Amino acid sequence: MTVRVGIVDSGINPGHPHVGQVTGGVFLYAEGESPDFVDRIGHGTAVAGVIHEKVPAAELYAVRIFDRRLAANIDTVMRGLDWCLGHGMHIVNLSVGTANDQYRPRFEDFLRRANSQGVFVVSAANLLPGMLEGAIGVDSAGECNRDEVRFHDGIFLASPYPRSIPGVPREFNLHGISFAIANCTGLLAQVMESHTGNDAYRQFLARAGNSGTDV
Repeated sequence: MTVRVGIVDSGINPGHPHVGQVTGGVFLYAEGESPDFVDRIGHGTAVAGVIHEKVPAAELYAVRIFDRRLAANIDTVMRGLDWCLGHGMHIVNLSVGTANDQYRPRFEDFLRRANSQGVFVVSAANLLPGMLEGAIGVDSAGECNRDEVRFHDGIFLASPYPRSIPGVPREFNLHGISFAIANCTGLLAQVMESHTGNDAYRQFLARAGNSGTDV
């Protein structure tokens, strides 16, 4: 199957050589929305490059909720997530999260709806919504290779590094939890190209277990 991935982030630069084709997208902001999903920061483009590297045939959708900085209010975040459900995404890659527990009910409601549609939501394991049941919570593990994912104590572990830049040492490139999430999304999308639904999740767990940690 062709996997559709909604990247809820700062947009995507469709001309970047690491990205390939962007199938569609939207810019959501306080006053409304527009089709201008082009990235002005670079973060969403780097995330998209990680995913495209692993699943070149996947359809990438840029759900731009950030403008000039990596911050958005909760209403815009939820609109971005709802956009993904309304447009048939198979995976939602969400690099942003919050520790504010007052938003828990809204994220729980979203995850119930996502799970009922068979949509996987990949986010940071130590923040909402990634810490909630029904999400794929991810933490970074520098010892992981970029083509592996591990599973331990209910959390998926992945490399915090994006695609390398020739001539730039890895420690001077972008890195962090956002790219662990993107690496996990790309590896999940690989599994989903040949498996669907609960079978895809079981196969993804098996892949994580084969890396040498307990499932």
